[in-house]
Amino acid sequence: MIIKQLSVFLENRSGRLAKALSVLGSENIKIIALSVADTTDFGILRMIVSDAEKAKNLLKENSFSANITEIIAVQTNSEAKYYADILKILSDINISVEYTYAFKTNGKSIIVLQCNDNSKAIKALEGHEISILKAADIYGI
Repeated sequence: MIIKQLSVFLENRSGRLAKALSVLGSENIKIIALSVADTTDFGILRMIVSDAEKAKNLLKENSFSANITEIIAVQTNSEAKYYADILKILSDINISVEYTYAFKTNGKSIIVLQCNDNSKAIKALEGHEISILKAADIYGI
């Protein structure tokens, strides 16, 4: 139920994001989800891709700082109340959500969560019958 996510440190200058994506595109890496958080000087590109290890190695070979982090993904309806319910389940047992983003596929919202304790988060969400996706579910989108 743990999913590998690629995190890439990018200098905040014109063309860096395009270059990173071009490197991945040159080897037919599929992007399933993408998020960018930025500051004045740099950004963090987070992606779920078809082959995280291969993508990491390609980026490193092209002078990008990249690593793999573990996240979880849940499937739910797209109304905000469902997202809020998931976050409340986690906060009620003192699990911190370090970051989150979402995307939609086949009419369902997929919520990506990076928690301070992903294993405990999975158990808590399963206990509330929240649909947690397996890596194969995500990579097959």
